[in-house]
Amino acid sequence: MSPRQMVRPGGRSARVQEAVHTAVRELLAEVGREALTVPMVAQRAAVTPSTVYRRWGDLAELLSDVAVERLRPDTAPEDRGGLHADLTAWAEQFLDEMGSASGRAYVRDALLGDPDGGNAGQCSGYAAEQLALVLARARARGEETPEVETAMDRLVAPLMYRILFRPAGLDADYARRLVADLLGNTPV
Repeated sequence: MSPRQMVRPGGRSARVQEAVHTAVRELLAEVGREALTVPMVAQRAAVTPSTVYRRWGDLAELLSDVAVERLRPDTAPEDRGGLHADLTAWAEQFLDEMGSASGRAYVRDALLGDPDGGNAGQCSGYAAEQLALVLARARARGEETPEVETAMDRLVAPLMYRILFRPAGLDADYARRLVADLLGNTPV
């Protein structure tokens, strides 16, 4: 069981996690990733370095934990009244957030401090949950929808690949083409 899985939902443990996460985000903005150290984080969070090491193991795992939390969507996907419009809006927002410099850094951090693949699964789960909501709304309106895994394979997977490995020229048109291909429509 990883240290992240042992965190209780409230109490001192939650306060320590929030203080440390806040310290990491602030320090990343102030000094950058290359200069960041566990002692700096501990001092800013008003905890001992041993607390950080005991809970997260090392800086890579701490950055990974913070990244996974930052990659969690804050809101439900927007309802624009139809599957094509909903998926297009979602894909454009996903691309905008994940394709930004900070989004790519969070994705890399989430994966670098994750030797067992749990963070990748968690991040993938966030996208699947969001897509499941979009698809469920469309089904409730009587629209024909693909399966969640099909949407993950044909929308999220190519977006993430391009975001991480071929970001040059990546734009909203690409996301729109993926949605159109997924739904069997002619790209707009």
